[in-house]
Amino acid sequence: MDMPLPDVSVLGRRAEIVARLRAVLPADAVIDDPAETRAYECDALAAYRCPPLAVVLPRSTAEVAAALKVCHAARVPVVPRGSGTSLSGGALPTADSVVLGVARMTRVLEVDYDDRFIRVEAGRTNLSVTGAVEGEGFFYAPDPSSQLACAIAGNIAMNSGGAHCLKYGVTTNNLLGVTLVLMDGTVVELGGAHMDAGGLDLLGVVCGSEGQLGVVTEASLRILPKPEGARPVLIAFASSEAAGACVAGIIRAGVLPVAIEFMDRPCIRACEAFAQAGYPDCEALLIVEVEGSEPEIDEQLGLIRQIALGHDPLEFRESRSEEEARKIWLGRKSAFGAMGQINDYMCLDGTIPVSALPQVLRRIGEMQGDYGLEVANVFHAGDGNMHPLILYDANRPGDLERCEAMGAEILRLCVEVGGCLTGEHGVGIEKRDLMGVQYAEADMEAQMRVKDVFDPAWLLNPAKVFPLAVSAARRAG
Repeated sequence: MDMPLPDVSVLGRRAEIVARLRAVLPADAVIDDPAETRAYECDALAAYRCPPLAVVLPRSTAEVAAALKVCHAARVPVVPRGSGTSLSGGALPTADSVVLGVARMTRVLEVDYDDRFIRVEAGRTNLSVTGAVEGEGFFYAPDPSSQLACAIAGNIAMNSGGAHCLKYGVTTNNLLGVTLVLMDGTVVELGGAHMDAGGLDLLGVVCGSEGQLGVVTEASLRILPKPEGARPVLIAFASSEAAGACVAGIIRAGVLPVAIEFMDRPCIRACEAFAQAGYPDCEALLIVEVEGSEPEIDEQLGLIRQIALGHDPLEFRESRSEEEARKIWLGRKSAFGAMGQINDYMCLDGTIPVSALPQVLRRIGEMQGDYGLEVANVFHAGDGNMHPLILYDANRPGDLERCEAMGAEILRLCVEVGGCLTGEHGVGIEKRDLMGVQYAEADMEAQMRVKDVFDPAWLLNPAKVFPLAVSAARRAG
């Protein structure tokens, strides 16, 4: 994975740049000890690493603005960072960059249950947003698998989703407003605690922009009343194709579960060994959850059972208690940690039409023989957001390169069947060089012109999203 060479003029001014940052920030907010900056050399795409020039950890919007003003004046690239859970290399630094982390900005600033919103600092973790309002019977809908650790800032940067996005949508559908600090230190407010702001939809532009337009320091988020009830079922199948066909059947029937999750045998076995959730040993399983009143739940599950029976399931397990529901979800929520215990892996997130699931799963199975690498599949099947985990040995020469090549072919396949390169992980560096598969040069030029407006000097996360050859002239100033 290529990255631009560091700017030697910035490296030569390292001491001066750090001194300027220390002059405007508290003493403990600037990290420049090489041993300590190594903690920020990568995010969850740990195959690629590079320690940054320095790290700043501000505690307020004002401190973020002060740090960005210094970096802007010194023409130092800045890499925004939430909790570092990005799976696409979105927070990967370069040697001449300053990492700006918002992890210390975790306060709840305002809660309004009548108007159903919460305003938080962007370093607050996803799960703790729900934790702040669940006592009053509310919740925050987007729920990435990393929700215990991932920050709202990163969720906004990558437009994250989660298991329940089938019904409730992804971050952009639950984001009302942000406080955004531009590269020159200007603080702007976009949107607010209401459904739609007048004028251009700049909030929609910022959500999913991967830290390329500004640093989000505060966010107003939609909160929802908890549903009256919810019940998951587990459906086991003898093949991944049968499970994929069942998903397509459920969606085609017009049923809207709150979640449809898919796991195949390699992932099932790893999760069972890790979490002991009581999963059957089968080729593939679905976790389907519906919600509402008891009569509504019974009606929906009756239809789902009827559809599933048409695909010869090995088991249809309906939860009858909170404990049984918890165990059904336990393995799925533990999937990425479980796989990490047994193998190095690269997690993709191409998105496809639900009708193409059987075809794509079959082709991924064939690719395993082509590349000599195993794939474990676990993903949000209801909206076609796939998460193939390509298993490889980072210590074996050539394995990473084969893994990258296989991942690229899978993502090309996603686009070929009518899907797209990413559903919620973002482009980062992982899919950067594949942007031409989905977008024409004119499309990328239009996107880069938007960045020109927000960040004319191209100092915010400049080596991400766009192929280096396409963005070279702009990055060079």
